[in-house]
Amino acid sequence: MTDSISISTDSAQLEEKATLLANKLALPFAVLDPDKIQLVLSQNQTEIRSPELGNPIFIDFVTGKNAHRRQFGGGRGQPLAKAIGLKKGATPTIIDATAGFARDAFVLANLGCQITLIERNPLIACLIEDALNRAAADDDINEVIQRMSLINHDAIDYLSKLNNQQRPDVIYMDPMYPSREKSALVKKDMRLLHQLAGPDTDSEQLLTTAINTALKRVVVKRPKSAPFVGEQKPTTSIESKNTRYDIYLA
Repeated sequence: MTDSISISTDSAQLEEKATLLANKLALPFAVLDPDKIQLVLSQNQTEIRSPELGNPIFIDFVTGKNAHRRQFGGGRGQPLAKAIGLKKGATPTIIDATAGFARDAFVLANLGCQITLIERNPLIACLIEDALNRAAADDDINEVIQRMSLINHDAIDYLSKLNNQQRPDVIYMDPMYPSREKSALVKKDMRLLHQLAGPDTDSEQLLTTAINTALKRVVVKRPKSAPFVGEQKPTTSIESKNTRYDIYLA
């Protein structure tokens, strides 16, 4: 998918930075083209622009939905926190093996967890890195951002190379679910994620690797009606309105 993507900028001051990023990612630098998918460095943020998606897509931890969820998401009583094993006196270390747009990772960092985000797609990783850098300058959430670290790597490879001291208490997975491309229910940012990441062919292998790596548990986020990953039955599950968290105890 990345072979049809270029790096660009809408600011003359950022051309050198954009060119360096293009070289780093081994992608072409090009002038802005509304008919192509481009990772664009703008004055305010790094964003992905695509002719199919209307407005640019970027990640923002300071305002919008992430800020609302941080303030009103339900704290440690929300299903995600319960599934991870957050309770009084217990704040596990976490690896989010499929970071995506980092929404759940941000929630968990806000609840006090040290969390390593692994994102193998370099363009999505650029969006996360840019969002972390911008949020680190915000006094209200700087402390939260300090608990988040990003690694642009393949999760299976990364997990399989950890030594005993590096193993986390919990590994969290939100594997790609088959996209309903024509459905209006699929938000544009998720369509983009599907577009960039391609089909998910290794979630079963990732789950096996995660179970062998996590010290306490693996948590897999699924749509409520979805089958278990690789037909591996979890120890237990926690459900919310549209989502199921399958828990595999180590």
